[in-house]
Amino acid sequence: QVQLVESGGGLVQPGGSLGLSCAISTNIFSMRLMGWFRQAPGKQRELVATIISGGNTAYADSVKGRFTIYRDNAKNTVYLQMNNLKPEDTAVYYCHAQRSGGIYWGQGTQVTVSS
Repeated sequence: QVQLVESGGGLVQPGGSLGLSCAISTNIFSMRLMGWFRQAPGKQRELVATIISGGNTAYADSVKGRFTIYRDNAKNTVYLQMNNLKPEDTAVYYCHAQRSGGIYWGQGTQVTVSS
């Protein structure tokens, strides 16, 4: 069973930075796509950023220029660096992975942006 374990959430002031990490329990190269989604209270889960096996990345318009997704293949880990955080970035952030025949989610980590 593939497991995704997230870490790095917390409370940060507006304009601050926070980094999330997602460790996957299998070879990261077996996943054709990994990414981050988020869900704010009362809202649907939405895509934040993705990185495919070839290394190309994609971002939601709301985070472009502020968030960066990257991976460390040797550590089987995907990261999300979040800069210039805004209150509207407050949400539970979920790590996500896909491969042929399987879709996987982490347990979620809370990010709160507040003064």
